[in-house]
Amino acid sequence: MTQQNAPVEKNEILEVTFEDLTHDGAGVAKVNGFPLFVQRALPGETGKIKVVKVKKNFGFARLMEITETSPDRAEPPCPIFKRCGGCQLQHLSYEGQLKQKEKYVREVLARIGGLQDVRVHPTLGMDEPWRYRNKAQVPVGEDRGKLIAGFYAERSHEIVDMPSCAIQHESNDDVVQVVKKLAKKYGIRGYDDKKHKGTLRHVVSRHGKTTDELMVVLVTKGKELPNKKNLIEEIRKELPNVKSIVQNINPKRTNVIFGEQTEVLWGEEVIHDYIGDIKFAISARSFYQVNPEQTKVLYDKALEYANLTSTETVIDAYCGIGTISLFLAQQAKKVLGVEIVPEAISDAKNNAKLNEIENVDFAVGEAEKVMPWWYAQGVRPEVVVVDPPRKGCEESLLETMVNMNPNRIVYVSCNPATLARDLKYLEANGYETKEVQPVDMFPQTGHVECVAQLLHTGN
Repeated sequence: MTQQNAPVEKNEILEVTFEDLTHDGAGVAKVNGFPLFVQRALPGETGKIKVVKVKKNFGFARLMEITETSPDRAEPPCPIFKRCGGCQLQHLSYEGQLKQKEKYVREVLARIGGLQDVRVHPTLGMDEPWRYRNKAQVPVGEDRGKLIAGFYAERSHEIVDMPSCAIQHESNDDVVQVVKKLAKKYGIRGYDDKKHKGTLRHVVSRHGKTTDELMVVLVTKGKELPNKKNLIEEIRKELPNVKSIVQNINPKRTNVIFGEQTEVLWGEEVIHDYIGDIKFAISARSFYQVNPEQTKVLYDKALEYANLTSTETVIDAYCGIGTISLFLAQQAKKVLGVEIVPEAISDAKNNAKLNEIENVDFAVGEAEKVMPWWYAQGVRPEVVVVDPPRKGCEESLLETMVNMNPNRIVYVSCNPATLARDLKYLEANGYETKEVQPVDMFPQTGHVECVAQLLHTGN
């Protein structure tokens, strides 16, 4: 039902000017101050829209016609851009994307963090902002009895069948197409998530950018995989650089991709890749950044902000598989990493061993509990690095960091909104945000990573 105070009605057709862009790529037009969100419209454009939904404080509309086009508008190279939910910004030039992400970070820091004057640098982008993803997780299903594999349509569970993806490495496209072809050949049924029937749920492909090694993961509903021997032989024949073929079994009714049971069908348990000089072993379920080229840019910036002189003790909270820890260890006296996921800590220890890095220790547990224990043992870090999930840091962790009184805090963030919230807390408790560097880890999408440097004010 249309709200009484809204100046627009459902199905109304309007001529509007777009003033802004949301972080997920929707144009924003205002009618008497009432915002309408319109997919694939850009700031500065005028156009005709049809209102499709009206809520109390905002509404949604469909773009019918653009009457004045932005100079930043680009032609999306992907034929299914309008249907697929994977990318939001292909219609915006890459230069426009980088500027938009900087603007978004600046505005969020001011609005949520009260940080109007903090220095925000221009977004660090890629020379080639396509084909950067080293990992594809592609759902498999059926459409009228025909096997399909692709990405989900925006805000739905309908699979859009596709031959290739413009942001995936070409090797991942090859894996998906080969498995799709062989599954059809050997009568392997796609998964129906409504009826919880079928065999093949997902194809996961992992590619080592520097090594060109490939891992193929077949996620199945049960242990049964028809024609397994032939399937393995043909995958090896069609994909010469495959080093690992793995089956993961997920019998549950769930949106989660992986099940608990993983079995190597052929080859190695891991593939390898490098970020800078650090070598990483990547298993089917390892967390590993999907854009290793920009990960190095991000971590180099974190290292710069840590400003290490080989005399410091550093704590890396939310250390994951040790990616940042191992970078820091090259310039620190000692690095202590903590992470709640036991498998990640196991990977971190293996990666340290792989690189013969000995000045790191890793602990399993909640950072806000492990760090005070370290403090009680006499650990006094000069630098604390945090790289939390999207929800940001727990307040208890922020409090723990403040109590440890490091000279510098380096905050790596995948969500500018929670970064702003947490910086506000740290600013109120003896730290000053010196600068923030946005890094474009996911070109063509609305996501932006940031690295922030905070210095102790001495108060």
